Amino acid sequence: MIELHNVVKHFGEVRAVNGINLTVPKGEFFCVLGPNAAGKTTTIKMIVGLIKPTSGSARVAGYDVQTQPLEARARLSYVPDFPFLYDKLTPWEFLRFTGQLFRMSDAAINREAAELVPRFSLEEWLNKPIEGLSHGTRQRVAIASALLHSPEVFVIDEPMVGLDPHHARIVKDILKERSRKGMTLFLSTHQIGVAEEMADRVGIIHRGQLVAVGTADELRRRAGVDGALEQAFLALTEEQEEVPSNEGVPRP
Repeated sequence: MIELHNVVKHFGEVRAVNGINLTVPKGEFFCVLGPNAAGKTTTIKMIVGLIKPTSGSARVAGYDVQTQPLEARARLSYVPDFPFLYDKLTPWEFLRFTGQLFRMSDAAINREAAELVPRFSLEEWLNKPIEGLSHGTRQRVAIASALLHSPEVFVIDEPMVGLDPHHARIVKDILKERSRKGMTLFLSTHQIGVAEEMADRVGIIHRGQLVAVGTADELRRRAGVDGALEQAFLALTEEQEEVPSNEGVPRP
């Protein structure tokens, strides 16, 4: 459902993403980890079509993101680490707006919202302006609206930012449920515990390269460590330290 073929992205003379190849099949929950400025967000923005690769290609649900953007985006949802919401709208108005963008009928919007609103504990806030909501509540609105049209592929960057433990658990459960029903999840996070708990496979991006991909156990074996996934992550990224650094690369 997500295919990256030798994807490269330059910003001036800096190569922020350096030849990533990756296939994420239908229904897989894939998490990507990496240090700051590793290339995670740049890779995500190429997957969802916000920036164009310098070379290589990205496909979503079989459609090239650059040459067939409408077909790809109709099957995709994306929530960035700091999602943009229209502050003067209420969550209910934003849900309706999002559903209409994806050409959902009013009946379909109402039906899906009736399931999502209570799952995300949004009833109390549904008719209040978004500008007055906490960051965590805004995050729940963004994720709920992204799920409204039941996308085939869901790309989400740092989904737990601003969420308290109770609502983080709710979001984890909903995302895992959707994955088991066939939705492809591509999640970027700095929280290694989230990846270890949720992912079918984990990818580690470091200095613009995908340095390792596998299950948590496979990554531990490759790193030659036992215990928490954090130890494997540290060992695998330290292996790359002799490679010239991309530090200071702006995150577009």
